[in-house]
Amino acid sequence: MSKGSKINVNDTQITVISENKIDFISLIDMTSVFNEGSGLIGKWITNKNTLEYVGTWEKINNPIFNYPEFGVIENEAGVNRFIMSVGQWIKRTNAVGLLVKAGRFGGTYAHKDIAFHFAMWLSPEFQISKVLMPCLFIRDCHSKNG
Repeated sequence: MSKGSKINVNDTQITVISENKIDFISLIDMTSVFNEGSGLIGKWITNKNTLEYVGTWEKINNPIFNYPEFGVIENEAGVNRFIMSVGQWIKRTNAVGLLVKAGRFGGTYAHKDIAFHFAMWLSPEFQISKVLMPCLFIRDCHSKNG
């Protein structure tokens, strides 16, 4: 996918950018159909189950993942005063599955695997009808077209 491509999923425009030939899906665009909007991203990333998922994803897919720092974060998560942003997660753990970008294509983006997890957290129906099926189609078309 080229930088800043849009997919139309059930009348929702979702931006997909490419970094190092890997597609990342806009989490902000995914939240646009919910009343709470992009504030949901902050709630999602502070969830202990979310941190466990993205930590496991990073451990498997990221050779420079700061696993000891992940252990510290995991111990802090779940306490009422715990706050984490996507930017803090990236900085503290050397994460590669989430991106925060400023400028023209600015926003919060996630690798497809993580975006699917986010979609499920938002709503199982949303994941199945608006994100999962079209993204699987994009991945299939992308791999066939090189």
